[in-house]
Amino acid sequence: MADPFGANMTNHRILASVSTLALVLTGVLMPVAAAEAQTLIADPDPAAQVEDVIVFGLGQSRQQTSITEAAIAVEAPGTSPLKAIERLPGVSFQSADAFGNYEWSARIVLRSFNQNQLGFTLDGVPLGDMSYGNHNGLHISRAIISENVGRVDVAQGSGALGTASSSNLGGTVQFVSRRPADEFGVDVAGTYGSEETLRGFIRVDTGAFGPAGTALSLSYVDHSMDKWKGVGEQNQKQFNISLHQPVGEGEITGFYNVSERRENDYQDMSLAQIARLGRDFDNISGDYGLAVRIADIANNRGDTGAAVTNAAAGTVYPAPIQTVDDAYFDAAGLRDDTLGALTFNYPLSESLSVSLTGYGHTNEGQGLWWTPYVGTPVGAPDQSGAPISAPGPISVRTTEYDIQRTGAIGSVTLDLGVHAIEAGFWLEQNDFNHARRFYGLARAANTRSSLNFLNNPFFTQWEYDFETETRLFFIQDSWAVSDALTVFGGFKSLSVENTARTITGPNKTGTIKAEDNFLPQVGATYDVNPDHQVFVSYSENIRAFESSNTGGPFSATAAGFAALRNTLEPESSKTIEAGWRFRYDQLQGSVAVYNVDFSDRLLGVALGASILGLGSGIQNVGSVQSRGFEAAAVWNFNDDWSAFGSFSYNDSTYEDDVRDGTGTLVAATGGKTVVNTPETLFRAELAYDNGALFGTLAAAYTGERFSSYLNDESVDGYTLVELTAGYRVADTGGWMDGTEVQLNVTNLLDEDHISTVGSGGFQNTAGRQTFLPGAPRQAFVTLRRHF
Repeated sequence: MADPFGANMTNHRILASVSTLALVLTGVLMPVAAAEAQTLIADPDPAAQVEDVIVFGLGQSRQQTSITEAAIAVEAPGTSPLKAIERLPGVSFQSADAFGNYEWSARIVLRSFNQNQLGFTLDGVPLGDMSYGNHNGLHISRAIISENVGRVDVAQGSGALGTASSSNLGGTVQFVSRRPADEFGVDVAGTYGSEETLRGFIRVDTGAFGPAGTALSLSYVDHSMDKWKGVGEQNQKQFNISLHQPVGEGEITGFYNVSERRENDYQDMSLAQIARLGRDFDNISGDYGLAVRIADIANNRGDTGAAVTNAAAGTVYPAPIQTVDDAYFDAAGLRDDTLGALTFNYPLSESLSVSLTGYGHTNEGQGLWWTPYVGTPVGAPDQSGAPISAPGPISVRTTEYDIQRTGAIGSVTLDLGVHAIEAGFWLEQNDFNHARRFYGLARAANTRSSLNFLNNPFFTQWEYDFETETRLFFIQDSWAVSDALTVFGGFKSLSVENTARTITGPNKTGTIKAEDNFLPQVGATYDVNPDHQVFVSYSENIRAFESSNTGGPFSATAAGFAALRNTLEPESSKTIEAGWRFRYDQLQGSVAVYNVDFSDRLLGVALGASILGLGSGIQNVGSVQSRGFEAAAVWNFNDDWSAFGSFSYNDSTYEDDVRDGTGTLVAATGGKTVVNTPETLFRAELAYDNGALFGTLAAAYTGERFSSYLNDESVDGYTLVELTAGYRVADTGGWMDGTEVQLNVTNLLDEDHISTVGSGGFQNTAGRQTFLPGAPRQAFVTLRRHF
């Protein structure tokens, strides 16, 4: 792993800037705090977080549910926390791999809102929209080791006003890390399983030491596995440091996380390809000669638009391949990330407190695709820089990412008894470089590794520098009208300015801005009695534009961007929801209904085959109406047994047709169901734990999903069953004391299903290569121990 401890100068500068920023802003805010009036909305009950697997958001005026560390531990070690929250109502998660970490395929949908319309944070630090083409953040699977996640809070409709996100139209997912332990301890775990999966994890907690009671945790993980089909690997190394430092009555907390991710991709397929080739068909990464032959044939047939490279190859594709897009040689995603933050919390008095966080994030990434559409020219440099004299008819096309992000989050809270007031801010500066380049290949052999960053391109198709300035301010009040009734109210002001500077390629230099200075949120909770609470809320949100050349307004042609930039309105939503939280002895749960009015819905229409990299057209479908019902309950029916179930119904439709500037119909989307949005979701779990033996059997149903805006193509619903079983060795004085063994079987019944819809984007009509089959049955065994 290159520089696993972040020892390079860039990472040192990030950590230093975070520390300096936190201390400077603390000095600025503490004098102001004495004159300000502010407060926090209540978090889930900390005691419940330890004992329960599912926590319902008692005291929240919005629908909120949480999963705890215990729920994450049920999954196979290394499983994405996103996959763990799929048990919650309203959450649809999909991924082509068993762990849910493969970023090209990972998708989460909340109440018809897709991933880039949601907000994600880690300990309050923004993760951006967690899209694959990351432009303003990083995926949670890279932000923190999964074993270090202590809780995940999901607000299905609208997150808190102070959430550091400019994309949370339809809800927020907030990850909370495990804090350093008070006592010294070492946790070790090893996992082995299907596809030669090997995972090693170690965490060392120092416990409180020194006169100041400093506590640290240091964690490292090395995860490697083969793809479940085709040839390739999906590997990751991570290092996490966590800090807890008491400061008088307050504290400083922080983290410094490093990730190195290397993963080979699966082949995007159309439904016709899946029917013709089978779900186990994939890229032909094990046969470079065949990839060269296919490219030669495609050139001879005129399928790529490239000149003839080898007439002797003929014009007939080798069976079962029928098109040049049936199989590419290889593809991969490479990501190196460093994320750091420091938070200062201090109570200035019994009623007044301040909180301040400074953070920084750097990212370097390449998305690689061996393309038959662009051949390597004579003399193009190889990885070492030497000229290639006998070039191949293919090359490596990359999309390259470089993120430098810094920010600050602050709040001041004031508890006046019946009123709890909070005001705060979020400021971020994000500098993002985005480029598309091509790298040369020899005809005789593949001379570049898909799991290493590439050097020496022969062509840069485009390159842009994007600067995004985010400014968010909010204020809110929680008013205890009576012992039973609490009313919440407040608003936020959000301004995000996106500026592009063209380095190479079509001129898109310019600025576009999304701004709304009054985005209100109001709600109330009423305690019918100690076991029953009802809630209602209303909120408004907007989504900032994307600073990227592969998504959002900048992905349009230069002429299209010039036409859009002065008239395009940001997507916005108005959400109203109401619900009931209840407890009957050992049964607890929640029920909620909601209605969302979504305006200026911008649909990205994929242009050409994904490998061509033509970006997306932008069409405004106008309004979207989303209505639904959600229910979830946990029943602890005796000391050892429990059951959990959740059900969601969602009806989401585009309300308008797409028309051009003259009123001509472009796409009859009015009345059509929103793509990749299942109408029904259902999950049931049965769990047993007597302290020694433990296990969970879970079944999850995902309903039909449409894959085209006109609804002329869809994938069937499917049910996946998962099994967890384990045994803990009791403390008897033996050397095995505290040892635990756990078996996880994913897709227990080996369901043949389509997991990811939209991997290659969406179009108005059917036929696109935009599906990824889900992984077959896989099994993993873990041995862990705490010392």
